[in-house]
Amino acid sequence: MAFLSNEKLLIVGAGGMIGSNMVQSALMLGLTPNICLYDIYEPGVHGVFDEMQQCAFPGANLSYTVDPKEAFTGAKYIISSGGAPRKDGMTREDLLKGNCKIAAEFGDNIKKYCPDVEHVVVIFNPADVTALTALIHSGLKPNQLTSLAALDSTRLQQALALEFGVQQDKVTGAHTYGGHGEQMAVFASQGKVDGKPLSEMGLSAERWEEIKHHTVQG
Repeated sequence: MAFLSNEKLLIVGAGGMIGSNMVQSALMLGLTPNICLYDIYEPGVHGVFDEMQQCAFPGANLSYTVDPKEAFTGAKYIISSGGAPRKDGMTREDLLKGNCKIAAEFGDNIKKYCPDVEHVVVIFNPADVTALTALIHSGLKPNQLTSLAALDSTRLQQALALEFGVQQDKVTGAHTYGGHGEQMAVFASQGKVDGKPLSEMGLSAERWEEIKHHTVQG
């Protein structure tokens, strides 16, 4: 199997659903054979490691650890979903204090163990703030770190596609702006469904409010 790179890719939070999917996606896309799975919960990350090994991806060189020094050392690319998830009734903002502490430690580990990392992706909530916290603590340049960006817009796109019974890529111009949280702005002025302006689709004001609420709270 041909890989795009042989550099070390570190998946932080690899014991969780998103992290484990990132491991599998990276292998299926042939990004690099050298992937390290890191999580603070040993049974979870061990289980994902076993599952990935048993998929028998040709050329894969997987490892797993609960030791941050072992995980971060030598990493050239990092994807982190290693924050706490929301519980029932919580907003993304409710995660701010705990997950910003995790993001700060994450950034500190980058600065300490892999200051030569090429690029980092932060995808745990509230993603805009945790990414900024990680950036500050890591000492990286802004163009070396990316946060979750398109999920809210694609959630809006999905809701409109389901509403009108069309394939999702037939919905265009559906965008959200602002933070990845309760204060995001949901716009439809440029929205089209299979080429027809959303304003001409007969969507009631009440139903539009429900779709916006789902987009913000999803």
